[in-house]
Amino acid sequence: MTIIDFSLNNQVLLQAVPPDWPGGFWWHWLFFTVVIIGFVLTMVMGVIYIERRGMGRMQSRLGPNRTGPFGIFQPVADALKVMLKEDIIPTNADKIVHWLAPVVAFAPALVIFAVIPFQNGALLADLNIGILYIVAISSVTTVGIFMAGWGSSNKYSLLGAMRNVAAVVSYEIPMLLAILGVVLITGSLSLNQMVLAQDIPFILLQPLGFLLFFAAGCAEINRSPFDLMEADSEIVAGFHIEYSGMKFAMFYLVEYAEAVAISAIITTLFLGGWRGPLLPPWLWFITKVIVVFFAMVWMRTTLPRIRIDQLMAFAWKFLFPLAIINLIITALQVLTWPTALPWVVIIINLAIMAILVLIWSKFFFKLGWGRIEV
Repeated sequence: MTIIDFSLNNQVLLQAVPPDWPGGFWWHWLFFTVVIIGFVLTMVMGVIYIERRGMGRMQSRLGPNRTGPFGIFQPVADALKVMLKEDIIPTNADKIVHWLAPVVAFAPALVIFAVIPFQNGALLADLNIGILYIVAISSVTTVGIFMAGWGSSNKYSLLGAMRNVAAVVSYEIPMLLAILGVVLITGSLSLNQMVLAQDIPFILLQPLGFLLFFAAGCAEINRSPFDLMEADSEIVAGFHIEYSGMKFAMFYLVEYAEAVAISAIITTLFLGGWRGPLLPPWLWFITKVIVVFFAMVWMRTTLPRIRIDQLMAFAWKFLFPLAIINLIITALQVLTWPTALPWVVIIINLAIMAILVLIWSKFFFKLGWGRIEV
C-alpha cells in the first residue's frame, strides 16, 4: 500500500499543457530552450538582489541601495563591471583547460532545468528518469571546477577545487538517499509525476528527507556555512583565484544558477512544485523557489563557516546515517500504512525527525570547535 492515492483521474484534472505545446518537436524545443535561458538569467539577477538586500537588513547595514531605486540596478552594474575587466591568464596555466573550465561548469547548471516542470506539461522534456538525469548532470559541474583548479597552476586554486570534489562525493550520497524517499512514495522518477502526486506536499510526509536534502544541497553548491572554497583566511578565493573578467563572471553565474537549481528541485520534490490555489502555476513555482533561496540567505547570515574536517564529518556521521534510517522508515510506511491516514503519517514523521535529530546531535555526533592541527 502507498501513502498517496496517485490516481489517474487526479492527473487528468491537473493536465494543462499538451506534451508537444506550442506545436511540433522543434517549436516545443525552441520555445522552452528560450524560456529556460531567460528564466535562469533573470532569476540569477533576482536572487543576487534578494541576497544582498536581505543580508543588508539582517546584518543591520545599508546594503546595495545606491544604484537605481531600491538598488534594483545593482546586479546590472555588477554584470557591466565584470564584462569590462581585463581577462588575465597565468603564464604557467594550461590555457585550454583554463578557458574551458567555466564553460564546463556552467552548462550543467543550465540544462538541469530541461526536466523541471514550470506547470503541468510545461517543461522541455518529461523524462521518465528525470531525477536520475538531474543527479547525473549536476555532478558534471564539479569537473569544470576541478579543471579550473588544476589548470590555473596555483596550489591554493587546486586545494579549493579538491575541497569541492570531496564535498560533492560526500554529500551526494545522503542527497540521493533523501530523494529515494520521494521516489518510494510516488513510484516514479519523473519530476512532473512527483508534482502530480503531491496532494499533500512531501515536506510534510518527508520532513527529515527535506532537511537532509536541503543541508546536502547547500553543501554541494558551497552555500554557507559550507562555503569552504572561499575561506579567505586559508585559500584566498579558492578554485577561481586566477580568473578575471568574463571567465570569473561565468563562475559567479554558476554559483547562483546552482542555488536557483537546488531551490527549484526542492520546490519540485517537497513543496508541490507548481501546484497551488488561485495564482497561475508558474507563479506558484517561482514564489516557492524564491522562498527556498531566502532560507539559504537566512542560513548565510546566521551560521558561521565550518572547518573542512567538520564538513566531512557532518556528511558521513550525521546526514548519511539519518538518511539510511529515513529511507528504511519510508519503505516500511509505504508497504504497510493505509492510504486513508496521511495526517497520522505526518505527525509520526515530524516526531521521528525531531527525536532523531535531537538524539543524534546530542549523543552520537558533535562537530566540536577545538583547534585541529594538520
